[in-house]
Amino acid sequence: MPRPFLALSTMVAAGVITAGAMSVPAHSQPHAVQHGTSVRDTAISQAMANVTRHADTFGFGAGQTLHVKDVVIDANGTQHVRFERTYQGLPVVGGDFVVHQKADGSLKGSTHAKAHKVAPKSVTPAVDSKGAAAGALKHSQGLVGNAKSTPELIVWAADGTPRLAWRTTVQGLGDKGQPHGEVFVTDATTGAAIENYDVEREATGTGHSEYTGDITIDTTQQADGTFALIDPTRKHITKDARNVSSSSLNSSSGTLFTDADNIWGDGRKFSTERATAAVDAHANTAKTYDYYKNTFGRNGIKNDGRGATVFVHVGTKWDNAQWSDACFCMMTGDGDGTTDPEQVDLDTMGHEMTHGVTSATANLRYSGESGGLNEATSDILGTMVEWYANNPVDTPDYLFSDQSTPPWLRRFDKPSLDGRSADYWSKSVGRLDVHNSSGVGNHWFYLASEGSGAKTINGITYNSPTYNGSTVTGIGNQKASAVWYRALTVYMTSTTDYKGARTATLNAAKDLYGATSPEYATVAAAWSAVNVL
Repeated sequence: MPRPFLALSTMVAAGVITAGAMSVPAHSQPHAVQHGTSVRDTAISQAMANVTRHADTFGFGAGQTLHVKDVVIDANGTQHVRFERTYQGLPVVGGDFVVHQKADGSLKGSTHAKAHKVAPKSVTPAVDSKGAAAGALKHSQGLVGNAKSTPELIVWAADGTPRLAWRTTVQGLGDKGQPHGEVFVTDATTGAAIENYDVEREATGTGHSEYTGDITIDTTQQADGTFALIDPTRKHITKDARNVSSSSLNSSSGTLFTDADNIWGDGRKFSTERATAAVDAHANTAKTYDYYKNTFGRNGIKNDGRGATVFVHVGTKWDNAQWSDACFCMMTGDGDGTTDPEQVDLDTMGHEMTHGVTSATANLRYSGESGGLNEATSDILGTMVEWYANNPVDTPDYLFSDQSTPPWLRRFDKPSLDGRSADYWSKSVGRLDVHNSSGVGNHWFYLASEGSGAKTINGITYNSPTYNGSTVTGIGNQKASAVWYRALTVYMTSTTDYKGARTATLNAAKDLYGATSPEYATVAAAWSAVNVL
């Protein structure tokens, strides 16, 4: 159905009333609306008539056509009709306005964009379309491979002075294989640049997640109107690996998740809807970014603002997740298909991405005691992502990966309950698998946060013992994690062992709270309680 319009004409045609050089359809005149016409149509007709009567107010003149973009009618009947316009068939950027009118259709006021007059000096370009297209391709950023350039002649009036311009859209692929477009506006007379911007628009989608209920996710609306799992703020994108193995993936692999209505997933575990796992992965990557940003001022994994590529559905029944520095990628599997669902829950995602933070900072060697500290760092700060998110469905706890590997993969109050992990340091700890030697660091974190003994937190019962029979009073997990993060980023090195971690965290506690503070004393007491002296 064509948009309602108000056109200029030098002809008097059947059903048209001429007002000077301007003409409007007869039904546009106030109080001439036929029975059965909708309130919206009445408002449009009245607005057209008001523009006709007050042409100078609206800067309406020869060569212009108005197109209705939106109509808002208040509860008291006040009407607000929004128009865009063209000049001699060319879109006018910055020539839009809103007609405000009373319930009876009489003019109440108007709101204008920058331009009042929209007629440029000339509508004949000195720079042709080929020149505009070539210039845009030359200056496009963030596009790799072949790109397509499409120029469109417009009237540029966004700065208040109308002039002929080329609006050129360049579309291709971004550095992670995602569709990407840029728009370049250039003066059609001189070729000078006016402005440029991305085609994609920020949007907020609805996600039916596997682990955290119904949530909002940040997406990007693309040039074709569809939505993509591209986070415009944090710069990460989420892709379907199509069950390719992790060793075969790179940042340009996989298929970007797109959707027509910006509603994603079905909220089921072991879902056959492939976007369901993507909802959790996309949202939890954002939560991890926000935790580091808002807690420590860290701008992304490498503190350089760079966004990661996130893959779901990696491998076939791959019951794992991992971070890869090589491709700056987060990879998650589909679980074992029977008892373990997709590995995209909050603390798992936070854990794996924290490996990237460790790599960018202390770079703890992934073997021996330093390897245990590497894993403990991801357990500790990954768990803090869960505490930061404070999601009512996946409530915060000290049970690592308890959602994707029920009842839990590792726990902090007494790590040995998994049958493999160490509660306390000993000379043999460095010979354990790093996922088990991490127990010493995890146990320290729990004791420093919550203290020793039995207690119930968020409905879960814990009972944390100490090696030396001491009683430890916790300082809370926000302070304990702040100590650990500072120790990681300032004092730990690639070969730090547990004794070195004690020194590093004490230095961090001294920096943050002072050498005579209760926090410093608790950090020391918690290390002694796990036999790190």
